[in-house]
Amino acid sequence: MQLATYIKDTLKKIKSILADKYHVSTIGLFGSVVRDDYSPASSDIDIIVDFSRPIGIEFVDLANYLEKILNKKVDLVSKRGIKSKYFAHIEPEIVYV
Repeated sequence: MQLATYIKDTLKKIKSILADKYHVSTIGLFGSVVRDDYSPASSDIDIIVDFSRPIGIEFVDLANYLEKILNKKVDLVSKRGIKSKYFAHIEPEIVYV
């Protein structure tokens, strides 16, 4: 869980940047990093976000920015863009920052 703590702390530090530049209203972690079965060789960081307004192509910029800041591969998903059956599966493990 040390990696999850590091990522949460890092995201907290940049939360105002994420809100101002990318209109992120909520951000959370899920997946292997939360379950503590993250493997550096094969895992990515699963992050779910919601926005205060649509951001369009800037979504790609946000994913790239998070990868640069975290120095890890990021799988970024939008809460509004995820299928409800998949969201229901991951929702219990989401750790919001």
